[in-house]
Amino acid sequence: MSPILVIGSTGHVGSEVVAQLSDRGARVRAMTRKPESARVPAKVEVVHGDLTQPETLEPALNGVDSVFLVWTAPPATFADVLERIAGRARRIVFLSAPLKTPHPFFQQPNSSRVLAERMEQAILTSGLEWTFLRPGMFASNSAHWWAHQLREGDRIRWPYLDVPTAPIDPRDIATIGVRALCEDGHAGAEYVLTGPESLTQREQISTVGSVLGRSLCIEEMTPGEARKELVSAMDWGMAPATWVSAVIEKLLSAWGAAAGLPAFVSTTYTELTGVRPRTFREWARDHAGAFTA
Repeated sequence: MSPILVIGSTGHVGSEVVAQLSDRGARVRAMTRKPESARVPAKVEVVHGDLTQPETLEPALNGVDSVFLVWTAPPATFADVLERIAGRARRIVFLSAPLKTPHPFFQQPNSSRVLAERMEQAILTSGLEWTFLRPGMFASNSAHWWAHQLREGDRIRWPYLDVPTAPIDPRDIATIGVRALCEDGHAGAEYVLTGPESLTQREQISTVGSVLGRSLCIEEMTPGEARKELVSAMDWGMAPATWVSAVIEKLLSAWGAAAGLPAFVSTTYTELTGVRPRTFREWARDHAGAFTA
């Protein structure tokens, strides 16, 4: 059995792909820049690799048939990395974005969209058997957005409270990725994935409060206030200020374009698995600690 390489193995989706592949009995190789701190199932092989240094991927790609790729680096080295993958592997499953979804929320121009389009085009001409995953909003984003405020009290200030999205559990994204890695019949597929329900951001915040057993005071902020307050309302780590501002503008643009419309809800997950995807409440219940840790 050839190993399946997971690039981006420590993120929300990549770590679930590793775990679910391991549960299926697949031979899994998890690539990370810091193998010594990786938390993976016991049978998973952990290898060093750095997307900004393409030559470091050579040992990780040795003997590999399939690759799950989450791009987590600046774009400069993408072509080199893809060439090395195409020279060793047969199949790639790429975590992309809902670029073709006919809903204003997903159609706002931004640099991330342009980058994803360029990466997809490179994959299309690489000679690899490919599958694109196109998830909408991650349910796990909510912890990044609201945990900082929840640790300080019961007041949440947020823009566009009445705009709905359909958050998807990263575990469900991983499930489709694992099928595309392990089964035939997914070549050339572009899977648009969302959660099962359209929920306003106000409803999502209320759901988190309910799961935590807390009565939250939810206040609307204007886009102008958001540009100032969201910088400190979330934990951005060591991210450059210019990048933080670009992310905030991208979110505000998407939410603004979606005002007054129900969220786009995809049936792809159910069509492929026969069951509904997890609800936002189920994700929040299973990850309640992420809001208080």
